[in-house]
Amino acid sequence: MSVRLAEGSYEDARAMIGTRAEVEFADHAVTWALIKYFCAMVQDSNASYWDPDFAEAQWGGIVSPPAMLLTWVMAPDWQPQSPEPKTLLLARIPLPDPTVISVETDTELFRPIRAGDWLNVEETLVDVSARKSTELGEGHFVTTEAVFRAGDGTPVARYRHVLFRYTPRKPAGQ
Repeated sequence: MSVRLAEGSYEDARAMIGTRAEVEFADHAVTWALIKYFCAMVQDSNASYWDPDFAEAQWGGIVSPPAMLLTWVMAPDWQPQSPEPKTLLLARIPLPDPTVISVETDTELFRPIRAGDWLNVEETLVDVSARKSTELGEGHFVTTEAVFRAGDGTPVARYRHVLFRYTPRKPAGQ
């Protein structure tokens, strides 16, 4: 399934800075089973993810690897009861360019995310750069920031994401 990107001008996109997406609530708790599957896949033997006694003494319970942060609030692209996925904030930013690539991410954890936590996330458009020329093509750098909270509203993480929305350069000779 492909995502349709909103089209518009740089000025339209700049006018959206500060726009917040609707809060997304996870449809499942952080689970030790998924943590183990992920850690097995990447061969991460950290006792914080595998050993309940160690994790309890260190963190108050089994914790999630930071790399799983998005997993806990990401809904599947398709579900039988709602076949249309929600439109991501990035897709709603009106720009003229058809291609997007992730450029940079920065994650700040405020406390460990533990098995049993229920998370939610709110994403904000932080910046849209002036048009830039790169080896990939010409376009705009788009920066979003997402704040993840536990079910009680306590912030647990901040995720900053820079993407490049651009028109690809044509290869030499074409």
